[in-house]
Amino acid sequence: MFAIAPATGKANLSAGQLKLLTGKSRWIFRVGEAGFPTVPTIAITRAAWEELQAERTRRDTRLRTHWVACLYKLVSKDGPAPQLVVRTSASSHNSGLAPARLGITAPTAPEDSVDPTRPLAKAIKQAFESYGFFGGGWIAPRNEDDRARQIVLVQAVAGGEIEQFLTRNASTGAMGPAPLNGAPLPRLPDDVNALVDLLDAKAGRHMACLVAIQKGRVTFLSARPVQASAGADLQAAVDRVERKVWTPQGAVSRVDPSRLALMLHPRLKAPEEATPIAMGLGVSPGAASGVITFNPDDAARLRARGKHCILVVNETGPADIEGMKAATGILTARGGMSSHAGVIARITGKPCVAGVRSLTVDTLEMICRIGEREFHAGDRLTIDGTDGAVYLGNLPLAQPQIGGAIGTLLGWSDASRRIAVRTNVETVESAQTALSFGAEGIGLARSEHMFFSPERMVALRRMILSEDEDARSRAIAGLVDFQTGDYSALFSAMQGLPVTVRLFDPPLHEFLPRTDEEVEETAASLGVAVRALRLRLERIAEINPMLGHRGVRLAITYPEILQMQMQAVVAGARAASETQTQPVVVEVMVPFVSTATEVSWVRERIMTILDNAGMGRTDRIRVSFGTMIELPRACLRAGDIASMVDFISFGTNDLTQTTFGISRDDAPAFLAAYQRKGVYERDPFVTIDEKGVGEMIAIAIARGRAANPRLKVGICGEHAGDPASLRFFAGLGVDYVSCSPYRVPVARLTLAQASA
Repeated sequence: MFAIAPATGKANLSAGQLKLLTGKSRWIFRVGEAGFPTVPTIAITRAAWEELQAERTRRDTRLRTHWVACLYKLVSKDGPAPQLVVRTSASSHNSGLAPARLGITAPTAPEDSVDPTRPLAKAIKQAFESYGFFGGGWIAPRNEDDRARQIVLVQAVAGGEIEQFLTRNASTGAMGPAPLNGAPLPRLPDDVNALVDLLDAKAGRHMACLVAIQKGRVTFLSARPVQASAGADLQAAVDRVERKVWTPQGAVSRVDPSRLALMLHPRLKAPEEATPIAMGLGVSPGAASGVITFNPDDAARLRARGKHCILVVNETGPADIEGMKAATGILTARGGMSSHAGVIARITGKPCVAGVRSLTVDTLEMICRIGEREFHAGDRLTIDGTDGAVYLGNLPLAQPQIGGAIGTLLGWSDASRRIAVRTNVETVESAQTALSFGAEGIGLARSEHMFFSPERMVALRRMILSEDEDARSRAIAGLVDFQTGDYSALFSAMQGLPVTVRLFDPPLHEFLPRTDEEVEETAASLGVAVRALRLRLERIAEINPMLGHRGVRLAITYPEILQMQMQAVVAGARAASETQTQPVVVEVMVPFVSTATEVSWVRERIMTILDNAGMGRTDRIRVSFGTMIELPRACLRAGDIASMVDFISFGTNDLTQTTFGISRDDAPAFLAAYQRKGVYERDPFVTIDEKGVGEMIAIAIARGRAANPRLKVGICGEHAGDPASLRFFAGLGVDYVSCSPYRVPVARLTLAQASA
């Protein structure tokens, strides 16, 4: 029980009392302490209030005497006892808290101040009781100590008109006073500007401010933080630096990195005015509206006509990439954060909602059902890839307005950041997007993504389905030219920044025809009988392809694939080096290794190819060799592997999958229940599992650097764009992270905060 803004004099709080201040009480104390006129206010904790009640049963009055003395601090010198106001003072605002109780008559006798049937004590009791209410249900505080520290405020009633306003505009971040909840801004005296400046400096947040105005003078009553747009928060942070309230590094440390992504994508103008018809997983942020289409080819045709469309499928695969690029947004019935749809959507900047369990798609009938509703091609939907909501019809969208504030803040963040930020891209368009966001190289260029146009897919399938090495070699010859042009363009776009080329990784089944129509088309393009093609497909089918014939295993069993890729890399690097002054920096990365002997086998052949191509005799092209660590055994044997490589990069998607023994595509079906029941605290495919997967990474780094002190270490899985995961990686001393283009700003800011 203590005064935080006495009617006369200043509050003199102990260190223990200062620690108790939370919510409104903190701002009342700070404004009053700074000398701005503040309504007299005292605070009482739940522990003190309960002890006052216990004292009543003992017929003791010592604590009550102190309480009455506190109440007298609300009375001006020689003034009458004022009417009182009782307010809650929670650390965060919620609708279940008791509203302010106004016009309470001051107790006329000491016992009235604690008797629960009397007005003041009754209001205090109800205020404390409301702390247990939140979101329609009762919840207990985290522990009894938290409960005991809850505070209720008692204030003197202020004379004059009561007005509310914001300290900053919630949409633009401009300094206020600004209107609150769309209401007109009241007429306010000039001295309110001093209060706005003071409170903004003290809180460093957008605040809803309550004041009394009497005879042209402002008296501060209370304030609470309010949610502002991501752009407003960012603009306010930059403005505080310009006003010399914060230092640049202070601004960097206070901006929430996860909110930056909201500024880089379209979003719903008024989500509160619409009701979702379904909820899935928001796996790529942003909102999109358009007509429904059920296949990638139709999406490409609609885009050519200038129409927006939502590609609605059960799940996506490699053959769908062109359609995904053409679509405005993607909606899938299956999959999660690290599913094919999620990964590609984030790379291309497309909003995507995945794992909608109430969605079924019938591609033959060209219809889908969401719950009880049936939709046909051409019907309209809106999706929000930020929160996973699906809406009926076209909803109005707000387009991103990045402005100069984000560039200013990220420039400040780079001054303290010690870990490089690269990007995961395969196309020049995506690379340029990432460069505009400050990417410092490409940490993962998935070479297989360069085969997804129809004519390349035919050539790739011819290579996969060839019966012998000679036939494969002939089929591969046509693929070299395709990839050479891709690599040349990518190397040129990066202008001397490093490009990590991951060799062919996915299981071959992802590129094979699936439907009867695809089988017939492939047979015709290859000039073979449909029956013969089906027999060949049956022979190479795998039961569990994600743990089968993929990654380094392809390079070893089909050396001609490795030869083709390295020829294309070398030719592409040569072509790029002839058109730029900077050297071409290429890092060749072998995926899915589990043994040092695999690494040794591939390294020997790659070095032979490079030597034969004269790569060791030029400084115009710099090539290094490394491997992607995504299996537990590779982590444990990282010391053996490190002695043969220049770098290692952790593919955290597959490493999480193989460490947990969970299919990342099937996980959403049960992970939500796991989280709801407290079995898993977080989705391990979204935020790195520090105790399991994280320990694997830490072991690998320690053993790798012990064997090779010059070993460069990167992270190239999707966790490299998650703020919580990035903070963990920063503690491991990695050299770089690599994430999808639209997450580059998030990584830059998070790593700057981790370096501070």
